[in-house]
Amino acid sequence: MTDLIRGTRADLANPFTEIDRRKWAVLAPSTPLPLTETEIVQLRGLGDPLDITEVNEVYRPLSRLINIFAAGNRQLTSRANSFLGENSQPSPFVIGIAGSVAVGKSTIARLLRELLARWEDTPRVELITTDGFLYTNAELERRGIAHRKGFPESYNRRALLTFVSQVKSGAAEVHAPFYSHLTYDIVPNAQITVRRPDILIVEGLNVLQPATTDHPLAVSDLFDFSIYVDARTSDIASWYEERFLALQKGAFTDPHSYFRRFADLTEDQARALAMEYWKNINEPNLIENVRTTRQRATLVLRKDRDHTVQKVLLRKL
Repeated sequence: MTDLIRGTRADLANPFTEIDRRKWAVLAPSTPLPLTETEIVQLRGLGDPLDITEVNEVYRPLSRLINIFAAGNRQLTSRANSFLGENSQPSPFVIGIAGSVAVGKSTIARLLRELLARWEDTPRVELITTDGFLYTNAELERRGIAHRKGFPESYNRRALLTFVSQVKSGAAEVHAPFYSHLTYDIVPNAQITVRRPDILIVEGLNVLQPATTDHPLAVSDLFDFSIYVDARTSDIASWYEERFLALQKGAFTDPHSYFRRFADLTEDQARALAMEYWKNINEPNLIENVRTTRQRATLVLRKDRDHTVQKVLLRKL
């Protein structure tokens, strides 16, 4: 095992050890619970070429690592309760998944939900995205920040923190708002219900943001394990552009789509618009807010141009 993980630098201040794809993949045979090709197709997001090789070599070992962390967390809780003379139940194990728009974090979140639920000791796995905690479009307009949707200030951080705190405390039912990517807004009177999961996955751009003066407790303070999905900025920009073109030919054609007005653009016009959104909104948010939280993750998945993970950076234990 000592040869499996090596430091990226001799610098002891580096908080991560680096594992290349080949060495990480050898862990796969020790992890059961493979998915079928059909299940993988159903899980992958638009423009994300996830295949069974990637699942077997990257995400099965990752599910086992998280399973080890979750089991250790339960054992620690049990021993602490015994020491304190208490009889409380272990709280749900909470995982945060962060990364840029179009980097594939939603696919990874869905995939881990399926893999982790196949371990006998964590059969109940719930997934929540922070999109549901965006302020409504009307509220963003009222605040004058509609052009900064996706930036930290566009989220109701207090509501998100309350939600995760209630799940963590073992509440029987906790409700979250429902966000529609079709209408690009929160759906009134719709909600997602979470009922005492063994594991809760929280996926979103800014989930690893630290506490601030205005928000002295951050939702990331409640995470037991966190993942940052990383890639070169130029690659993410390319993925974003291709995803925009795919959406233009698909979801944007729905008459109820918020982006219906873009469905009839020429390909050149669509590419230009996608790059305008990237340069003015998504890239600045990535550089200023999202990527700055990478060092706070427990584990970093570093993707190559073809979306495959080539390196795993694990925080030193």
